[in-house]
Amino acid sequence: MTPRRAAAGRPDPGSRCDADHHGGTARDRAGGSRGAGRLLLRGRRTSAAAASGPERYGRLTEEQAARGSVTVDGLAPVQADFRDSDAGGAKTAVVLSHQNGGTLCDRIPYLDAFAKAGYAVLPHTADGNGSDNIQQVAGYLRTKGIARLVRVGASKGGTGSIVAGSLPDLAMPPAAVVSLSSAESFGGDSASSAVKRLAVPVLFAAEAGDRPFADDAHGLYDTAAAEDEQLKIYPGADRGAPLLSDGALPDVLAFLARTAPPQG
Repeated sequence: MTPRRAAAGRPDPGSRCDADHHGGTARDRAGGSRGAGRLLLRGRRTSAAAASGPERYGRLTEEQAARGSVTVDGLAPVQADFRDSDAGGAKTAVVLSHQNGGTLCDRIPYLDAFAKAGYAVLPHTADGNGSDNIQQVAGYLRTKGIARLVRVGASKGGTGSIVAGSLPDLAMPPAAVVSLSSAESFGGDSASSAVKRLAVPVLFAAEAGDRPFADDAHGLYDTAAAEDEQLKIYPGADRGAPLLSDGALPDVLAFLARTAPPQG
């Protein structure tokens, strides 16, 4: 498979994230409510946010939302939101890829933790195979001064992260991959094949009651070629991004700090 050419990003003032997107409120997704307004990425005001000040959309101010919003052009445009680390000048970016039916909104509750740890973060929304969409963002990240990236993908996004990370001649190969409830295959992406070529450190995670994805995590771990790999199975039956609220977030941050420190 030939990597698709990454393209430059352009501001996108239009799309938004509501708190009740994708089957739950911010409290449902993150284990707690932060901010009175709806989750909104692109600076549009909602009635809930307009009633309070300063404007806050979940965890983003209107200024932050407008500054970070971008559409990454390519064969299929990818909506994304870029945020530098809290300290600024991050050299390593965490690319967050959503599960089937999700959007970048699913990852908003977790951006603070990555930015505080020193990473730039780029959640994105895209259709189709995750591997195609994930490759597009590398060119944009270079324009932001990013020297390397790590991929954290949920379910479909995890499958795509594994496949994209295994491809040859990438513009920006991943320094590490985190797979949250990844399927062995999704659409045209086959993680079960790609994991045999993936040489970078990889963390596989799932919840024990989420079948067949817990079984897939075991299978991918057993066949992975990477010398540095971990398997984490948590109690519960959630899938994808909610694992970060169910105990996985500290483990993910510790894994990245060891395998892909934010400043290299």
